Amino acid sequence: MAVIRPFRALRPVPDAAPRVASVPYDVVSSDEARELADGEPLSFLRVSRAEIELPVGTDPHADAVYARATENFRTIRNAAPFVREAEASLYCYRLQANGREQTGLTACCSLDEYDRGLIKKHEHTRRNKEDDRTRHMVELGAQTGLVFLTYRSREEIDVLMDRVCTGTPLFDFEAPDNVKHTVWRVSSPDVDLLVKAFKAVPALYIADGHHRAAGAARVRAEFARRDRLTVPSEADTVIAVAFPSTQVRILPYNRVVKDLNGRSPREFLDQIAATFPVCAGGPAPAQAGEVSIYLDGTWHNVTLADFSVDSSDRAAALDVARLDQGILAPLLGIEDVRRDPRIDFIGGIRGAAVLQAQVDRGEAAVAFSMFPVTVDDLMRIADEGGIMPPKSTWFEPKLRDGLLIHLIA
Repeated sequence: MAVIRPFRALRPVPDAAPRVASVPYDVVSSDEARELADGEPLSFLRVSRAEIELPVGTDPHADAVYARATENFRTIRNAAPFVREAEASLYCYRLQANGREQTGLTACCSLDEYDRGLIKKHEHTRRNKEDDRTRHMVELGAQTGLVFLTYRSREEIDVLMDRVCTGTPLFDFEAPDNVKHTVWRVSSPDVDLLVKAFKAVPALYIADGHHRAAGAARVRAEFARRDRLTVPSEADTVIAVAFPSTQVRILPYNRVVKDLNGRSPREFLDQIAATFPVCAGGPAPAQAGEVSIYLDGTWHNVTLADFSVDSSDRAAALDVARLDQGILAPLLGIEDVRRDPRIDFIGGIRGAAVLQAQVDRGEAAVAFSMFPVTVDDLMRIADEGGIMPPKSTWFEPKLRDGLLIHLIA
């Protein structure tokens, strides 16, 4: 049973929404965030990546960054301005890009269900990233980033949301990256009907935002320790947008590696060919079980599907796992892709040309263009309690920060 709760959103007035809305904090570097926010005092990146207003090179986790985030949150709330909804509600949030659209329901989701595993995870979190989001929420007294959830589609929910989306939207604008963002406030009695309909959803799945969800759970525990929880408390829930699985799109999460671990390109390719079928190829694999490799000015196709893995472990059978076990670890000496500084990850939205350019410029020695995993892969692995390899999924388009905020203190 998926327990969702309406909430009193803090939001910008409609005219200010396009200026406030910003990409999620974790998809840009400090330098990229600084460039995106340049000339826009209302950009929410000044809250989510407040180090951009401090000297270049400032540690993003320094005390001064959280203090500046709190100050900027207050400033932007007054300047935009932001308003707090008088009544609790739900919100339909539609993303449109490249001829596709997906519509999710923005609500507060139960952290009890998260702790009990009914909001299912598919990746491990890192403690330092949890620490950052936990402190950010505590200092601001707010959840400002949206957790991206999915669920197995249900016709009853689709019908209700379609009805809501025939009304006049609260926000409707196109962002600089050509993604259109449209948000509708759900009116009563549809709020009650949607809450009831979601109770028939067996489970929700975190697609993107594991650290935001984990941080919210830790904030609740911290508030309980400090006796700051009321009953019921806003900190008992986490703000999220739940999209039906039939509408969710996963792109590949590609890899580049800085060196060949002492091998020449020919030696490296020969050693791959000793284990995997290799042939001439293009910049994108045609199907699951294949990876395209760019090396020394040429694309090659490598078949991973026959590499021996535990057939009972769905996560181990993913292409990214086979790549880790069959090439990255034994040949390139990369045992932990989350921590090895020699590997970098590039979201599929940027295309294979970016991979090729990095190798051609000498910034990397080899690039791996992956075939995307499916939403069904993600949900089945989560259902089995499995964990996908790091950087297995890249979701597009991205939700925007700053449009709908959940106050918890």
